[in-house]
Amino acid sequence: MRGYTLRVDALDAVLSFASRFAGAEDDALDLLLDQLDHESLKSSIIDKDPVNRVVSLLLEAEAAVEESPDAACEGRGSALRVIDAFLVPKFRYDPVKKIFYEHTGSLPIHGEASAKAKLYKDRFLLLYQRLSRDQHFAKPAFETETTEFGSCEISPIQSLVGQTGRRWVMGVISQLEDGHFYLEDLTASVEINLSDAISFSDNIPFFFPYKVTTGFFTENTIVVVEGQMLLEGIFKIFTCGFPPLEERDKSLKALAGLDFFGGGALTKEETLRLTELEKRAVNDMFIIMSDVWLDNEEAMGKLEMVLDGFENEEVVPSLFVLMGNFCSRPCNLSFHSYSSIRAQFGKLGQMIESHPRLKEHSRFLFIPGPEDAGPSTVLPRCALPRYITEEFQNRIPNAIFSSNPCRIKFYTQEIVFFRQDLLYRMRRSCLMPPSTEETSDPFEHLVATITHQSHLCPLPLVVQPVIWNYDHSLHLYPTPHTIVLGDKSEQKAFSYTGITCFNPGSFSNDGTFVAYRPCTREVELSALPA
Repeated sequence: MRGYTLRVDALDAVLSFASRFAGAEDDALDLLLDQLDHESLKSSIIDKDPVNRVVSLLLEAEAAVEESPDAACEGRGSALRVIDAFLVPKFRYDPVKKIFYEHTGSLPIHGEASAKAKLYKDRFLLLYQRLSRDQHFAKPAFETETTEFGSCEISPIQSLVGQTGRRWVMGVISQLEDGHFYLEDLTASVEINLSDAISFSDNIPFFFPYKVTTGFFTENTIVVVEGQMLLEGIFKIFTCGFPPLEERDKSLKALAGLDFFGGGALTKEETLRLTELEKRAVNDMFIIMSDVWLDNEEAMGKLEMVLDGFENEEVVPSLFVLMGNFCSRPCNLSFHSYSSIRAQFGKLGQMIESHPRLKEHSRFLFIPGPEDAGPSTVLPRCALPRYITEEFQNRIPNAIFSSNPCRIKFYTQEIVFFRQDLLYRMRRSCLMPPSTEETSDPFEHLVATITHQSHLCPLPLVVQPVIWNYDHSLHLYPTPHTIVLGDKSEQKAFSYTGITCFNPGSFSNDGTFVAYRPCTREVELSALPA
């Protein structure tokens, strides 16, 4: 690809260098080749001398980073980047040029009516471009009869008029009339009949190599269906499922270096160095808990027990993530005790201050819950108001108060935190019972739904309002390494297609929390004795 021809001794030197970076060999080779481009080479035939010079320079640079005292601080400093939902960059897909472009204009909180239409269009195009790369839904290169051998070409809904036979369609489930459900894409809408619909996992065509968990089918979810137009103009659905997932590496390659997650794009050199540092961060651990009621004496006693335990450990956790709700009562219009919440945060600051090792070596991240103080219940939610957290921040100045959802970049690992009682609401909004063919666990259905939809909250906007201009902050594309779903339901952990997902449970109700080791992505479900 670079036009080089390697002699045997040069090849041995290159392989020796790449073997130092297990799991990141491709990045190491790209870095080596980039540096060779800057060498004064006499010909395209390379021997071991220029390779050895470049390898020596790269290893010296790595050693300098490791020995630098600043690099040791960096392990806990810049290694952990918290990205607020309102700072996540926004990208839109151009279906004509088949590229993403960054939105550079302003994003007002109160958007115009057109912003609501763009919300649905952006969600649809995001999954459409992902589906277009799937070999089983791509348009065949030649006009051949391939219906039984692997091709499920997607037809626009507009083209269904006058067509006979079964067709595959992708669209958004919507209820344009009471009691009547429709499937919409960018061309048209058609009324659908779901009475005979079964999921991919129940009757998956034999040529499908991937496995699609059914999940929760609600309004606003985007589905891929197989069906047939009836004489009365209704599209009868026989097979129904979510758009297939795409491997993270394949998505990143298609994005060509665009920073969808936030926190800034990394160069190859930075990625290589951070990957190596991440592997060595074996002592880093995150303690994650949800529903930490500061106005409940029993809950505060449980929290002090947890802090006492980790204060006496040889290596203290690098991060404590405390997700709301921070009050046992909803902070709605009838709530008038904001001064008491402020005082309770001050008491929490005193509690942490009494654990000097945790105060000095650990960071504390606070993410608001659905019933915490704030301007509204719409998503994404901004950080807790300064008035409430001021006393706490005076005692613990390095604490971080972020939005809900919130993103963390730990070296190269991408982690998404979301506090919402999503499981109950998704089950309430289901249009049909989820399939039990693959699993009967509701949490696994929830994980499958949000990952296939590439969206944290695919509920109808009437059930869970979203700020139209900031819907992109709820996207899960490319799929992150880890998703933390803070929910009052039972504590669970589930690995789905390589994505680590877990719910720490309700700390105040059950005394449950999670210890997460990002280096190995190990999830330890923990609980205090009853």
